[in-house]
Amino acid sequence: MAQVLRPTVAEIRLSAVRKNLQKLARTAAPARLLFVVKANAYGHGAVELARLAEREGLAWGFGVSSVEEGLALRAAGLKSPVLVLGSLYPFESFVEAINADLMVTIASLDAARQVAEAARKLGKTAACHIKLETGMGRIGARKPSVIKIYDELSGRADVRVAGVYTHLSSADTDPDYTGAQLAIFSETAAELELRGARGLVMHAANSAAAMNFPVSRMDMVRCGIAAYGQAPGFEPAMTLKTSVVFVKNVREGAYISYNRSFRADRAMKIATIPAGYGDGYIRRFSNKADVLIGGRRCRVLGNVTMDMTMVDVTAVKEASVGSEAVLLGRQGAEEVTAQELADIAGTIHYEIVTQISARVPRVFAE
Repeated sequence: MAQVLRPTVAEIRLSAVRKNLQKLARTAAPARLLFVVKANAYGHGAVELARLAEREGLAWGFGVSSVEEGLALRAAGLKSPVLVLGSLYPFESFVEAINADLMVTIASLDAARQVAEAARKLGKTAACHIKLETGMGRIGARKPSVIKIYDELSGRADVRVAGVYTHLSSADTDPDYTGAQLAIFSETAAELELRGARGLVMHAANSAAAMNFPVSRMDMVRCGIAAYGQAPGFEPAMTLKTSVVFVKNVREGAYISYNRSFRADRAMKIATIPAGYGDGYIRRFSNKADVLIGGRRCRVLGNVTMDMTMVDVTAVKEASVGSEAVLLGRQGAEEVTAQELADIAGTIHYEIVTQISARVPRVFAE
């Protein structure tokens, strides 16, 4: 109903995601590919894209940020390995993860003991990856603690240590720091091997590292942003679009939107589109961003409101009610990129795509 009655949609091109995953897999080979679909696949629709990847063998497994995200994949029938990349709390959530055959991240000795206890009570085997802190400063255990965690879990029948990983904080901006992180990881891996660790999946590479640091690819790469085409050399998969719902002519001196935030300096033709910050098209775009109508850039006028935005279509003679308006993506020869919008908002392109709200239907097309 929402897709039919309201024209604002995020169209996701499956062909773009497919090509991006294939390119990543070729780059990573022989390492396996973990398709990171956290945050609803960075706003692109986690279940649908995970189904695509599993059906066509485009990835070994999936990365999520929480048990809930993993459970959503299982509820949708996904059978591939799923790694929960976040630190689990409360520890009771280990029970749900183990029951759903989700691999969990262990970043402390306390968490190691809790997952072992949960597995013992369930009479099942828990699979986990140990998270090593190498310089991200988010979650993870330093090398001495990783060794203790491994020693705690490696001899148990109810816990299987399946991998060890870290996260590279600056693979797209700081090669020296990235190299230092990888050195810490290598030292830790070598020490684990001396303690008898065999067959562990070692992984460190995100999208940027996978493309720029071959040494980081190891046994598996975790790719998110590149899979959605929001990295150099990849094809953007999302188009955020709507239709013009109202057109009016205003005189010089007319005010547009809240707080009289735009004053017409001449007679103008203005279109209203049904998308605003309630859809994730944020207020920072007011008077700065462009919307594509009739293949031309049309400036946003006045403050973006919760549900509607006004744009200047004075130069688009054919603009009328029903005309397509593209807020993010390509129309004809013009394109509004997530990076362009991020620059306006003073943020990063990850945030632009992930903040497209749940009320915007995701429509999937080849």
